[in-house]
Amino acid sequence: MVKYAAPAHPAASDPLSATFAALADPTRRAILARLASGETTVTELARPFEMSLPAVSRHLKVLRQAGLIERGRNAQWRPCRLKAEPLKEVDDWVERYRTFWEERFDRLEGYLKELQQEEQEQNDDLGK
Repeated sequence: MVKYAAPAHPAASDPLSATFAALADPTRRAILARLASGETTVTELARPFEMSLPAVSRHLKVLRQAGLIERGRNAQWRPCRLKAEPLKEVDDWVERYRTFWEERFDRLEGYLKELQQEEQEQNDDLGK
């Protein structure tokens, strides 16, 4: 009998992949957007969504495993708060490609100016 090992949790081996996986879901992105305003309870986080508290808790678990949130403890109150450090890693990764796109946009802008100049010259020639 062949035994297959369970894959390691993505957050353990590749934090960036875990962050992108967590961000892939619109509900989790909405939860992070709410937590950017400050810590709150699971009940408050669940309020705008048409889902059960256990379903919201599963989303929170994914966010926690990706390192995007942490849960506090204040007596019986267990607030959730945003941990933005993994988002900085995403920004750093995306930044590498920003230069590529800016160069492309600069070349496109130059080409469009060239076309506009040619069109203006043609219009000037017709108007003489």
